[in-house]
Amino acid sequence: MSNWSPEKSAEMYGINSWGNGYFRINSSGNVQITPNGTQGPSVDLYELTQDLVDRGISIPIMIRFPDIIKSRVELLNNCFQKAFAEYTYKGQYRGVYPVKVNQQKHLVQELVRFGKGINLGLECGSKPELLVVLAMANNNTDAVVICNGFKDVEYIETALLSQKLGRNTIIVVDRREELQLIINAAKKLNTRPKIGFRAKLNTQGAGKWVDSSGARSKFGLTAVEIVEGVELLRKEGMLDCLELLHYHIGSQVPSIQSIKSSLKEGARFYYELYNMGAGLKYIDVGGGLGVDYDGTGNSDSSINYSEQEYANDVVSTLQTLCDEKNIPHPNIVTECGRALVAHHSVLVFNVLGVNNLHKLDPPKPAGKKDPSIMQDLQYIYEKINKDNLNECFNDLTQAKQETLQLFTYGVLTLEQRAWCESMYFAIATKLLKMTKGNSDYEDIEGHLRQELCDTYFCNFSVFQSVPDSWAVGQLFPVLPIHRLGEEPNREATLADLTCDSDGKIEKFIDTKNGEFRKTIQIHEHRETEQYYMGVFLTGAYQEILGDLHNLFGDTDAVHISRGEAGYTIDHYVPGDTVTEVLTYVQYGRNEMVDSVRMATEESIQKGTITKQEAKLLIKHYEEGLSGYTYLEEPEVSV
Repeated sequence: MSNWSPEKSAEMYGINSWGNGYFRINSSGNVQITPNGTQGPSVDLYELTQDLVDRGISIPIMIRFPDIIKSRVELLNNCFQKAFAEYTYKGQYRGVYPVKVNQQKHLVQELVRFGKGINLGLECGSKPELLVVLAMANNNTDAVVICNGFKDVEYIETALLSQKLGRNTIIVVDRREELQLIINAAKKLNTRPKIGFRAKLNTQGAGKWVDSSGARSKFGLTAVEIVEGVELLRKEGMLDCLELLHYHIGSQVPSIQSIKSSLKEGARFYYELYNMGAGLKYIDVGGGLGVDYDGTGNSDSSINYSEQEYANDVVSTLQTLCDEKNIPHPNIVTECGRALVAHHSVLVFNVLGVNNLHKLDPPKPAGKKDPSIMQDLQYIYEKINKDNLNECFNDLTQAKQETLQLFTYGVLTLEQRAWCESMYFAIATKLLKMTKGNSDYEDIEGHLRQELCDTYFCNFSVFQSVPDSWAVGQLFPVLPIHRLGEEPNREATLADLTCDSDGKIEKFIDTKNGEFRKTIQIHEHRETEQYYMGVFLTGAYQEILGDLHNLFGDTDAVHISRGEAGYTIDHYVPGDTVTEVLTYVQYGRNEMVDSVRMATEESIQKGTITKQEAKLLIKHYEEGLSGYTYLEEPEVSV
């Protein structure tokens, strides 16, 4: 214990690899956040959490750091400006933020504010998102508004009319039928539309979202449909309105090779359309710029390239083709949502309790009259030594199976089965201690570590706050936010509050042996104090994809800025109350209270409940409807 240090914790949890300069462990053993980079002012996350709780903000809390968003917006823009200078590129960079990644109002406002000076635009993928974008976007003709997704006449007419507000709105044709709708609406409104074609590339991306690209992808036009579209626009005298070529190879692309391949095919589409007479000004290379969630550089949750390498490859590929074909360099549009916002938010929650299967002491010895399986387990426990570990492990595995069979067939009583289970865990604990750190018994150690791992019950919902962890096995950095100067001496999985066996996190960063581990090394839980943990890099998709499983709603959220004089709370966004969540599923507060009140009146008449008890029930019921959907722990000294 005395040899442990915050540096060892940093190595174990990989925070210096995936933290990207925003997160590290300080000398106090707490997670420290430096929103403006390693040289800027910092925030101690544990102290901040305690302060927020003291202010009456409830755990779990989603803590957002707008300064990190500012840093990411500037980083991506600077990467492209640097690449333009290096390759003497003549076009402009026009990044857009896809609001589907996280539509939270304050977040979008912050992106618009930070992107104003560098012409950051917005992208929408639905009619409701278009309405958000039109209300939030800067009145700046240099920033583009990209309209993707399925479109009806109302969507298209709204987008066309927004041009008259000064918006640089480009409607991307994702399906062949949409082009005629755009032409008809433009004639009706007597306006010249700005049109983009989304090409369905043959090149596929890589990673978890690979199916969103390639010839079988959901959106996009085939080569045949693009040629037919060009001819239709030419016939209508609108070919000059085709200003943008768009493609998309998926989200979180882990390999730069996939990005390079798509760029070459996309650039060819751009040249051919330009050569056919289209009035192209932009090429939209879509999203895909990934985030390093685990720091390994070799998994679907990581990337093997930097933001600068990404920008260099986009610019150099387009520059080479355009110079070769002697056509103007297009303005480059990117839809990098994840890379802009993933880092900025952290989910902080507390541990409520632990299920511990380690058993250091065996049960009382089995007697001669006890069933033979009990005597066999007693013998295994007594004979274990460093020379027979394999034999004892195999005997223990067989004894476990026999115990379950004998109980099922009525040979063992419940008390005897309980004794066998207790002895099994005592033997497994003893074996784990003897195999730990011995390379000859790595398989046994790994099996026992998983078998004996604790379950830490945590005050959050996986389905609400980190749904990708459950749905697609996305790996997120998870670690305690304090006590990191102590050695984490427990192995655990994390279970959430939901009444569902899938409500857990059991994929954690493995900095030594591979992509992930099934358990996390963690500190022993002390009943006398709060133990706080964090899930990091949750800013992209997680909040907006979260569902209401078991009616757990949005968490409390705060926006924290850090200046030289300390941190400030820019915004506090209260989490859902029970009443609000019930409203989403069509329950009315008044009707519910009235129903319970009538039931209490009937029970008073029957004499099964007193008036005072009825009053107390109604009081608790109404307070419950007004309260937080998560558990609210009594205050504990820390």
